[in-house]
Amino acid sequence: MGVEAGAQAARSRALAVLRIRSRALAVALLPAAVAVVLLAGASTDHLVGAFWRAARWAVTPVAVLVLLAAGAIALVVARARPAVSPTVPIAEESAPDLYRMVRDLADRLDVPAPSAIALTPDCDSWLEDRTHPAHGPPPAADRDEIAGVRGAHRRTAAAPVLVIGSPFLWWMRVGELRAVLAPVVAGTGPSAHPDIAAARRFVRGLDAAVAVAATPGRCPLTRAVCAGVGWVARLLLRSCREHAAQMERGVAAAASERAQAVDYGLRIVAQEQVGLAYAGWDRLLTRVALPAWRMGRWPSRLDAGVVAALTELSRRDRLAEGFASRLGERPACDLLEEPGTVDEAASLLAARLFHGGPAESGPDWSPVDWEEYPEEVVDRKWRTDAARLHRVLDTLGVSPTPDPATRPADGPTLSRILDHLSTPPPEPHEPAAADGEEPPQGPPAPGDESITGGAGGNKTAEGEAEAEEPENENERTATLAAGLTAELAREEATATPAERTAPETALWDDATLPLFPLQPPRTARELLADHVTAMVCCAAMDTAGATPGLDWLDGPSLVVNGERATDLTPRVLSLVEDGDPAPLRAWLLESGIRPEKPVRLV
Repeated sequence: MGVEAGAQAARSRALAVLRIRSRALAVALLPAAVAVVLLAGASTDHLVGAFWRAARWAVTPVAVLVLLAAGAIALVVARARPAVSPTVPIAEESAPDLYRMVRDLADRLDVPAPSAIALTPDCDSWLEDRTHPAHGPPPAADRDEIAGVRGAHRRTAAAPVLVIGSPFLWWMRVGELRAVLAPVVAGTGPSAHPDIAAARRFVRGLDAAVAVAATPGRCPLTRAVCAGVGWVARLLLRSCREHAAQMERGVAAAASERAQAVDYGLRIVAQEQVGLAYAGWDRLLTRVALPAWRMGRWPSRLDAGVVAALTELSRRDRLAEGFASRLGERPACDLLEEPGTVDEAASLLAARLFHGGPAESGPDWSPVDWEEYPEEVVDRKWRTDAARLHRVLDTLGVSPTPDPATRPADGPTLSRILDHLSTPPPEPHEPAAADGEEPPQGPPAPGDESITGGAGGNKTAEGEAEAEEPENENERTATLAAGLTAELAREEATATPAERTAPETALWDDATLPLFPLQPPRTARELLADHVTAMVCCAAMDTAGATPGLDWLDGPSLVVNGERATDLTPRVLSLVEDGDPAPLRAWLLESGIRPEKPVRLV
């Protein structure tokens, strides 16, 4: 370990964690030590008498019980499998240039090279310890090295795994990726120190023991034992939490200080690309990938889509104009032998983590290319949503036409939606006069405070009227939105559950997928607005020749007369939220869309 101040601070904190472990061991051995002294005193005739005999009978069983409990806790901590981040492993045969670059970077930093490389479908990179026996056998040692060659980059079983965000490989250039990975790879130096490695193993073992103790579905006896193990593990974790956090901060500080001498200027520029890649990745997942996942399709080239999304951003945003010129340089994905295969594996893992999809492709979970996305996802999504909207209207008993005497169309129409959600004009009504009284003639006199509630009017009555008015106007909208929510919940409840990975082969618990939900559940109003938009798009495609499209930043889009319709959403919201169909009808007329014509649904 180097002489960086952060490394020395990390080692001191690691020793503090190990001292806590030693104290716990001393507490567990103390009753046994006392019992040994008492038994030795009896055998040498030094501790004799009724008192010492009673002490031996009292202390010895306690010592045995404490030793058994300590042994059980130690066994659980040692054998419990620490959590492992879901990743796509990259073998050296499939990325020799990437491994060569990482080893060269480790040589320049004078630190051990990572034992392996893996990809994660996220915009982050880190080192992960996978030396636990449950994580698989250690890699075989390379015996072809020439004796006497400097061994700073030799791969050992104790070296951590380098996890790289897959969007970085596709968006960043080779030099930028090397600059971003420099402080991460530099962390292998402090990680190789025996004290820091032992402290990390102890903390990870305690964390895994807490997870084991919290596993449900055990028998009462086992549950009681696990409760005790969990209590002790949580107590030790609380004792060493601050020291462990400071140790990791020291390791990060030492790695950052060591990496300053490697591509420091380029690393400043590369950090800007990290933020841009994160923005593009988040936009791609929430706007483009999520609609496909909900349709049972998973885009198989998400990382390539990041490049397209950020290129589109550079075309629209002047602040990003300079980033497009970087595309002429060599991308980091060229370091992979088969980038398409790796991209497909990372895309499937992203769907599993962020949406909870099955682990493998199937009839209801198939990949889709970007060229097929408009027809296979966008068109199908719109027609499915439109069909669901009309099913709910049929359930509510809404007539296909406002006038029952009018002959309905041969199929579902957009006019049915417009007529139902349009707020009818309020009918004027007068209070009924009681028997023998004259109905009120005209407004009350200005000075009649008994009716108007004083000079300021009847504020309470006016406030109640204003509060009730939107509820009356949105009654149809609320009913339809609630029906859509219930229908969608029924469809999700009857859907085939996702296949789970076998527990004996999974390195991470997939029982709580998705691990990272992208968005909170949509509200009833948002569902209604999405379904009305889908019906409008279906009418545009069937009556005006519009086509479905894919916008890399906004997701599914409608292309009318060769241009993307960007002003449709506010007009739909005007209908859904205010009950005003005028803006939407004007847009339909301008675009040549006929709402009275039937549309094709799935």
